[in-house]
Amino acid sequence: MSMAFLISLGGFLLLGAIGMPIAIAAFAASIGYMFISGQDVGLVAEQALNGLFNSYVLLAVPLFILAANFMNAGTISDRLLTFCIAIVGRFRGGLAHVNVLASVIFSGMSGSAIADAAGIGRVIIDLMTRNNRYPGGYAAALTAASSVIGPIIPPSIPMILYALISGSSIGYLFLAGIVPGLFLALVLMILNVVIARKRDFKRDDVVPLREIPRVTMRAFPALMLPVILLYGIYGGITTPTEAAAIAAVYALILAALFYRSVSWKDFYLLVLDGAKSTSVVGLIIASALVLNYLVASENLPALVADELAATNMSPLVFMLVINVIILVLGCLFDATTLLLIVVPLFLPTAELLGIDLVYFGVVITINIMIGLITPPYGILLFVLNGVTGIPLRDIIREIWVFVAALIGALIVLVLIPDMVLWLPRLFGYTG
Repeated sequence: MSMAFLISLGGFLLLGAIGMPIAIAAFAASIGYMFISGQDVGLVAEQALNGLFNSYVLLAVPLFILAANFMNAGTISDRLLTFCIAIVGRFRGGLAHVNVLASVIFSGMSGSAIADAAGIGRVIIDLMTRNNRYPGGYAAALTAASSVIGPIIPPSIPMILYALISGSSIGYLFLAGIVPGLFLALVLMILNVVIARKRDFKRDDVVPLREIPRVTMRAFPALMLPVILLYGIYGGITTPTEAAAIAAVYALILAALFYRSVSWKDFYLLVLDGAKSTSVVGLIIASALVLNYLVASENLPALVADELAATNMSPLVFMLVINVIILVLGCLFDATTLLLIVVPLFLPTAELLGIDLVYFGVVITINIMIGLITPPYGILLFVLNGVTGIPLRDIIREIWVFVAALIGALIVLVLIPDMVLWLPRLFGYTG
C-alpha cells in the first residue's frame, strides 16, 4: 500500500472514531488521497456520480424503501400483525413468536432491518410490554434479532449492493436468501420456546380458530405483495428493478385506494420520508464507491488474494476466518461500508478457492446483519432505544443470547452450503 493510501485510511478511521458521519469521513479521506498522490480531486465526484448513475440496479433501492413506507402506513401493518397473532399467538410466548413471524412477512416488503425495527417492531414491542407481559429489554432484544431476517428474505437492499460489487445475479441472490431466512426464524422461535418455559411467560390472548379465515382474508391483499414480487422476478416477467417499481405502485394502490388509509398529505409525507432515507443511503453508497476506486487503484484485492492463496488455506477455513473478521468489524462499522469496501477485498480470493459467490454473498450478508445487533455499536439497538425509550442497558443485557443463537445458525450455513444453494439450483442456477 502506498503512503497516500495509508494516510487516507488512517484519516478515515480517525474521523469515523470521533463521530463524523461515515459518508463524509469517506469523502474527506478520498479527497486527501487525491491531494497526497497528486491526482485530480475531481475524480472523487466523477467516481461517485458515475457509480450511482451507471448502475441501473441501484434504482431498486429507493423503490423498495418507498414500497416499505406505503406498506407500513395506515391499517396495512395492523392487518398483517393481526394475521400473525391469529397464526402463532396461541402458543406459550405467543407474542414473541408473532414478533418473529411478522419480521418474516415484512421482510418480503422492505428489505431493510432498520425499517422493520423502527416500523412494525415498535408496534409489537408495545403489545409485548403492555400489562408487563414481557420485560421491555427482552421484547426489544427479540425485535432487534428478528429484524435481522428482513434483509435476508427477498427483497434485500444489502444483497442488491452485493450484486453491484460482485456481479452476481440479484434474482439468484434473492432466491438463496429464502431458506436461510426461514432457518434463522426457526432458530429464534425455538430459542423463544426455551426462554418462555424457563421464565414462565404467560400465555397471550388467543384468536379463535373460526376467526382465522376472516383475519386471513383481511390481510390477503397485503400478503400478496411478496408473491407478486417474486413471481415477477423468477417468472422472467420483470427485472428486480422493475419488480421494485411494481411493488411500490401496488403498495400505494393498497394503502390509498383499497384500504383507504393514506391521504394526500400522508402520501406527501411518505414520499418525503422515502426521499430522505434514499438520500442517506445514496450518500453512503457514493462515498463507498469512491473508496472502492482507491482500493482498486492500490490493487488491494489482488494483493489480498495472493497473500491468502500463499497460505494454502482451504475454502472452509477461509470462510470461517472471513466470517470472524466480518463479525468483529460488524461491531464497529455499518453494513453498507462493510459490503462496499471490505467485502470486495475478499471476492477474488473466494473465486480463486472455488467458493460460489451467491453462497458467499448470502452468508456474508447474514454475518453483517448480525453486526447490526452486536454491542457496542449495533445500530438496531440504538434505533429501538430511540423509538421505544427502553433503556439501552436492558436491551444489551438481553441481546447476547440472540446474538449467540444467530452466530450458531450462521456456522451451520457455512458448514452446509446446500442450505443456501438448494433453492437457486431448483430454479436453474448452475453455480
